[in-house]
Amino acid sequence: MDVVLKTEIPELKLIGRGKVRDIYDLGNYLLIVTTDRISAFDVILPNGIPYKGYVLTQLSKFWFEKTSHIVKNHLITTDIEEMPEICKKYRNILEGRSMLVEKAKPYPVECVVRGYITGSGWKDYQKTGEVCGIKLPKNLKESQKLEPPLFTPATKAEIGEHDENISFEQMVLMVGQKTAEKLRDYAIKIYTYCAKIAEEKGIIIADTKMEFGNKDGEIILIDELLTPDSSRFWFKEKYKVGEPQESMDKQFVRNYLETLDWDKKAPGPELPKEIIEQTSKRYLEIMEILTK
Repeated sequence: MDVVLKTEIPELKLIGRGKVRDIYDLGNYLLIVTTDRISAFDVILPNGIPYKGYVLTQLSKFWFEKTSHIVKNHLITTDIEEMPEICKKYRNILEGRSMLVEKAKPYPVECVVRGYITGSGWKDYQKTGEVCGIKLPKNLKESQKLEPPLFTPATKAEIGEHDENISFEQMVLMVGQKTAEKLRDYAIKIYTYCAKIAEEKGIIIADTKMEFGNKDGEIILIDELLTPDSSRFWFKEKYKVGEPQESMDKQFVRNYLETLDWDKKAPGPELPKEIIEQTSKRYLEIMEILTK
């Protein structure tokens, strides 16, 4: 599979090019094409990761189907044969990495659920005893399981900007009390349900972020779901409380970038061949474990 960094479909109207996805307007629907672009610290890096777009699409499809009993989602199909005729002309770039989806108005928040204390949450806790303004028990250890999982919303950043954690009260001001409560409850239910499925396959989902939209007055799940770009995956058999964990997700790239003298502003640095290969291997492995 060729690495796809950018798509060009002249017959279709391009309405968005995000950090990873190219979005085309098909009238009543959207065509979301997941490229092999990778971003870290909200900067798009020059290199693509082989098979990344394929993995993100297949994993999202898997989880959308698994969670449709909890909340509806925007996925119509990932099958080129079921898409408009124009898509078949571009089969070589769309196959396996594209989704035909319902249109919805996105809510302006990321719905983050943390099942374990790690990453920025762990750093915050060490400084303040809190995570995103939520007071936690004393003497928690790094990577410790949080009971119950925490819901910590964030604003959605533009390319080159950083997501910002916000309080639930701030989220209420943005979307309203009733909607905020529904989004929180859906996010926690999805995380809890999927974390159980993953754990039975030997994978811990440490945390994840989700996006929701409004379609005809109804909340639906949109974008991607429980991929290595939106979640932290750890091996259950290697898990040890009190230390950082080996990560089967984008954290592997972030860890490498942290060793560089880089100010985390665009342009991003080139990734070495071995980092690209290892990242691709991790993405494929987590997909195979979870979807088998």
